[in-house]
Amino acid sequence: MSASDLAVAATGLHKHFGRTTALAGLDLQVEKGIVAGFLGPNGSGKSTTIRILLGLLTSDGGTARLLGGDPWRDAVELHRRIAYVPGEVSLWPNLTGGQAIGILSRLRGGVDTAKRDSLLERFKLDPTKKARSYSKGNRQKVALVAGLASNAELLILDEPTSGLDPLMEQVFTECIREVKDEGRSVLLSSHIFAEVEKLCDTITIIREGRTVEAGRLDALRHLHRTTVSIVLDREASVLATVPGINDLAVDGPKATFTVGEAELGGVLAVLSSYAPHTLVSSPPSLEDLFLRHYGGPAAGSAPSDAPAEGKHRAGTRSTPPCPVPASLPVTCQFRAP
Repeated sequence: MSASDLAVAATGLHKHFGRTTALAGLDLQVEKGIVAGFLGPNGSGKSTTIRILLGLLTSDGGTARLLGGDPWRDAVELHRRIAYVPGEVSLWPNLTGGQAIGILSRLRGGVDTAKRDSLLERFKLDPTKKARSYSKGNRQKVALVAGLASNAELLILDEPTSGLDPLMEQVFTECIREVKDEGRSVLLSSHIFAEVEKLCDTITIIREGRTVEAGRLDALRHLHRTTVSIVLDREASVLATVPGINDLAVDGPKATFTVGEAELGGVLAVLSSYAPHTLVSSPPSLEDLFLRHYGGPAAGSAPSDAPAEGKHRAGTRSTPPCPVPASLPVTCQFRAP
């Protein structure tokens, strides 16, 4: 795949904070026009990676390209082409939600007013209320409306549905599908497996600052065993001798086991001779794929994400002189010094 086909291309990223290793050779690719999931527990390096992509941190090694540009040197230009929504949104308390959306939109060069008004209605957000009166969910809606109403080529979303109720999560899902239909790209970092599973074309799972699995979800499922639940007309212990069956758990005529894709046909042929009453086959879920990589300690030093807010180190951008909290998804905070 050529570099021109990628919205995000990060190779061998390293980042250290003193003796703490945050990234240890991480790789991440996001193709243009797709939704890419970015998974890992707290402390795995997701936030550090996103900060490097946003030009808030420099890496200590490796390369990162965002829409063909350098996230650090080309920060101002790139931030007119991307939208960023964090999981924790802070707003100017004395401004209304509509005023905050207007400021964020102007920083990106303008807004589609029809799209903005439609999003306000869909997310049921009252833009006339002061930000200080908003709940966490409504603050999140302000950031989502500002980002989704833009014509950004790439959306970087870090736990974007934090604080939203299930109805608003469904609206978010519909909006992301529309973004994809428009040919734009999305990098979605989320702890909600169901959300990633239904939205994402590809996933990248990281652990301790390294990429441990990446690819299209359907292809990754084929690399792992399928779970089968069955009820026979006899004691299910007879399955213990069937080649290809793994992890067998028996409860009278009921049994659950796993089987690899290559062995599935042969196993099903044997099962048919036992006249099963019911048989349910389930491919590995995204949660299953994720948890396979977190069953025990991995080699290498345990990373931590970036230092606490307000503690600046070499290779970080200071917040510019404007009243913008560090967590707010605006171009102003990424302005080159």
